[in-house]
Amino acid sequence: MNIVKTMVCLSRTSFFWGVFLLAALVSEARVLQNSGFVQTRNTRFVLNGSPFFFNGFNSYWLMHISAEPSQRNKVSDVFRQASDAGLSVCRTWAFSDGGYQALQISPGVYDERVFQGLDFVISEARKNGIRLVLTLSNNYQDFGGRPQYVNWARNAGVQVNNDDDFYINGVIKGYYKNHVKRVITRVNTVTGVAYKDDPTIMAWELMNEPRCQIDYSGKTLNGWIQEMASFVKSLDSKHLLTVGMEGFYGDTLPERKTVNPGYQVGTDFISNHLIREIDFTTIHAYPDIWLNGKDDNAQMAFLQTWTTSHLTDSRTIIKKPMIFAEFGKSSKDSGYSINARDSFLNVIYSDIYNTARSGGMGGGLVWQIMAEGMESYYDGYEIVLSKDASTTSVITQQSRRMTALDHK
Repeated sequence: MNIVKTMVCLSRTSFFWGVFLLAALVSEARVLQNSGFVQTRNTRFVLNGSPFFFNGFNSYWLMHISAEPSQRNKVSDVFRQASDAGLSVCRTWAFSDGGYQALQISPGVYDERVFQGLDFVISEARKNGIRLVLTLSNNYQDFGGRPQYVNWARNAGVQVNNDDDFYINGVIKGYYKNHVKRVITRVNTVTGVAYKDDPTIMAWELMNEPRCQIDYSGKTLNGWIQEMASFVKSLDSKHLLTVGMEGFYGDTLPERKTVNPGYQVGTDFISNHLIREIDFTTIHAYPDIWLNGKDDNAQMAFLQTWTTSHLTDSRTIIKKPMIFAEFGKSSKDSGYSINARDSFLNVIYSDIYNTARSGGMGGGLVWQIMAEGMESYYDGYEIVLSKDASTTSVITQQSRRMTALDHK
């Protein structure tokens, strides 16, 4: 036997075992980060009794893509890249109502294949140490949402007037509750853990950007939130719950309506979040859309006021923590460049970090992260971490700053 060759072989074997064990330890470390349920304490998020700050992202498409097993590598890639960039919270859809590749084909009728796609999303998030905010419906017709529920009722012979009947019609509210129950009590076919018992899920969100055109005061929506929030908590007392609001003010503090971008949408940031079962507040911000035609200086000035006003109210009136749940810079904007996007994100990230450090802000969720080969899903705000090096660097730096706050 050649001793030199044997030693080389042993050395190589040791090296490969070392690499394997290191990979296993890294993977295990990521999984273990998900132990315990995220909770709130006054105006802070906490995990296992310690402060929890985060940098996160939106990827609404995860379940939709994951429903096709041959495409699941995109989900795995995004979670792995996100984890490498220090992103630890992801907001995504737990609904798809009617239409192509629907989760809920018709009221109470589900496609198990799509549900298994969501099972996979949750299991992959867990593997990568990422917590999920799962949204249960949509204000818009994308992936069905509120309009689809109303159409289902209309087709069943229910007398409905418009999409706002979603908030007041008993039959439609029943459809929604059935969906909520079906999702929350689902047992994951990959992990064997019921969704309501899985700490990978950080929070439920009642709806993406709810709006109500028949009542701008926010009172109609307030009644719906109260009913649905109580229902969710009756099924699941372990997870956090939020509304899913953009942050538009209503009638509770009339003077605050001047902070809105010139109009109301039927929500009331203050009263809607004061509901006891709602655990934290959210805001979204798209000054490029809301203040279309205004220059960058005007849009950034609005953004500063929008953030400061909501954080103040969340901290002093509502007394709950806040998440900046959607923001981004679109490539469709006039004068767009990668540098402009990076500068925009740096401004928002600095605001989030500074307000988190002083108390009240948990973190932010950029809109949105996508995988390579998803050009048909692009909306102008897409960020591909494996391709957009400078933006990935900005995101990673923010992740490090937010994580450092956990230890202060």
